[in-house]
Amino acid sequence: MEIILDTSFVIAVEREAKRRKPDKADAFLEAHASETMFITFTVAGELACGASVAAHTQWRRLCQPYAVLPWSMEISLEYGEIYGQLSAAGTLIGTNDLWIAATARFHGMPLVTANHADFSRVAGLEILAF
Repeated sequence: MEIILDTSFVIAVEREAKRRKPDKADAFLEAHASETMFITFTVAGELACGASVAAHTQWRRLCQPYAVLPWSMEISLEYGEIYGQLSAAGTLIGTNDLWIAATARFHGMPLVTANHADFSRVAGLEILAF
């Protein structure tokens, strides 16, 4: 199985490593060791905003374990469809989360996130909690 990791998950992995105290994120990685893990172009961008990755080498280290799914025209169409559905329902989520959801839904991959409340609003998106 192929899985997309949300920013919340990658940050949790980093925090657990810094604390040298394995927790839910490490347990998830261990339980899914045979899976292929991806991040989206949006997650890579969000990670670049973090104070702990001021140096490019730190940002690359965070992103390096995962393949990055790039933007595409098809993902833009998926974004527009999700935006329209959520906007009409009055349940819009953040712009970056829309891009992440659109990428996951387009590729038909589950998304691992701590933000179940927002992502669960997106029809057809499989969410895995950790």
